[in-house]
Amino acid sequence: MCPLTPLVLSCPVMEWGDDVRPLSEEEAMVIVNHQATGDVCTLMMCLQDKGTVVRKMMWLMDHVFKYTNFGLVSLIHGDFFIRQGKAYRDKQLIYLKDHLDRYYHSRDRKWIVLFPEGGFLRKRRETSQAFAKKNSLPHLTHVTLPRLGATQVILKTLGPQQENGCLGTEASTVHRSQSGSKPKGLQWVVDVTIAYSKARPMDIQTWIFGYRPPTVTHVHYR
Repeated sequence: MCPLTPLVLSCPVMEWGDDVRPLSEEEAMVIVNHQATGDVCTLMMCLQDKGTVVRKMMWLMDHVFKYTNFGLVSLIHGDFFIRQGKAYRDKQLIYLKDHLDRYYHSRDRKWIVLFPEGGFLRKRRETSQAFAKKNSLPHLTHVTLPRLGATQVILKTLGPQQENGCLGTEASTVHRSQSGSKPKGLQWVVDVTIAYSKARPMDIQTWIFGYRPPTVTHVHYR
């Protein structure tokens, strides 16, 4: 898979890795590294040709995005805005589970997209490296260690549930024959890595005003 997708400002995106188009009608959790506000624009553009993904996906994003130009659209679409910080963590995870229970299946969502690093690379890198050193974890430069709270809630809430000794697809087959269609639960984890030329990420302002000359952005799927 190696298409070249043109973006605004004539900035192309080179897509690499596994072909995720066959998964467009499957339930999947999509985890993406996070470097700048332009990551959302890049990913949204790349997913335009991936079947019904864009129409049937749910985003988890920082609450500050609620006040951007696409915040109202995201609210109507049913996306979830999460607040960062220890003071909000526990309540936000409860709110997230409630949101998933209310909207994920009722709106026929298939993919749920989150940024498990919890913030931009430049803001999280030093803290992540200090935590890694203290706990004998790998020293990472281009990504940070993921935060697991939202990921665990998603997997527990949307993952395949064991029923009558069956799990996932087997259970769903039994129930479809008895009581009609029933969601199978998450079937895939899609790992997306966005890489910018010379490690200089593009923010939304750059997209709009063209502060920088055209450059290729790389997106890898696994």
